[in-house]
Amino acid sequence: MWIARVLLQTVLLAWLMARNVYRDFPIFVLYTADEVLQAIILKAMNYSPSVTGSQYFTAFAIGDVVESAIGFAVIYEIFKHAFRAYPALRNLGTTLFRGTTAFLLLAGIGLVWLNPAAELRPLMSKVDLIEQTVYVMQCGLVVVLLLFSRKIGLSLRGRTFGIALGFGILASVDLAAFAVRSGIESIRATPTTDLVNLITVTAALCSVSVWTAYLVWPEAVPDSAPRVLASHDLESWTQELQRLLRQ
Repeated sequence: MWIARVLLQTVLLAWLMARNVYRDFPIFVLYTADEVLQAIILKAMNYSPSVTGSQYFTAFAIGDVVESAIGFAVIYEIFKHAFRAYPALRNLGTTLFRGTTAFLLLAGIGLVWLNPAAELRPLMSKVDLIEQTVYVMQCGLVVVLLLFSRKIGLSLRGRTFGIALGFGILASVDLAAFAVRSGIESIRATPTTDLVNLITVTAALCSVSVWTAYLVWPEAVPDSAPRVLASHDLESWTQELQRLLRQ
């Protein structure tokens, strides 16, 4: 499952670069490139006899922080695209993103406070708690965007919606997996941890599959397509305007 996800994401990255999709979604393309690069580096370090566990953990933690930062930037890019067709609402979209982020940050910190780190693996627990806060914020932002999708006319078959949907699947499953792992005190692998890992890897593959489907197949209606009045509505506006001018 892991190899399938990396291979599919590599193919997606090559397609995005070949079709110049980075012009519309530069941060998402950067996120995809970072995911592929991290996967290759960590896998090489895992099989290298000269790499210690501490070095691997350091590389994993740094990559996790970078991935989280770029992930937030991708969600902000999604918000910008969602409100791009409405110039008057662009400031509202930015305010909504900032306000929701601040609220979810407090919610994530509150959950961390109520769920202290396990003493058996303090270093890994700190990384897990940071990830939990990030997942809470990402899930909340994607949910808010999807709730407003119909209000702002975001096409369910558009690329912007597809990217948001993929992030929603990934963040929600990772958050649920963290909730399960946080209740396991043992640092050894168990059937439960193996099942959780399999589910998270499967969710990652599903997310990449969603992104590939939405980005490779041509969208039926571009998200940024201008909204135009129907012909009968245009005639009604014209008649009302003429009546007003005659008065």
